[in-house]
Amino acid sequence: MLQIFLQGFAVYFIVWWITLFAVLPIGLRTQAEDNDVVLGTVPSAPTRFRALFTFSLTTVVSALVYGAWYISSTYFGWGFDALPQIGPSFR
Repeated sequence: MLQIFLQGFAVYFIVWWITLFAVLPIGLRTQAEDNDVVLGTVPSAPTRFRALFTFSLTTVVSALVYGAWYISSTYFGWGFDALPQIGPSFR
């Protein structure tokens, strides 16, 4: 039981980490857009980092992605073997 939980957590963590990089630019305002560039920083640096918003949105989106993966693999039996083979087989 613990092994199944750890495997699920590992997959969720990977999905969460990948989703984080997709969610980071959402709602981002740069210093150049706000005309408030701080000396010693690049103009593309964020004006303020909304960590709670970013991490909350990442958690929700990754939970939806993980839930879709879990349902498709558990109830429908879809897995990596169901994907079409694009490249050559080296077996």
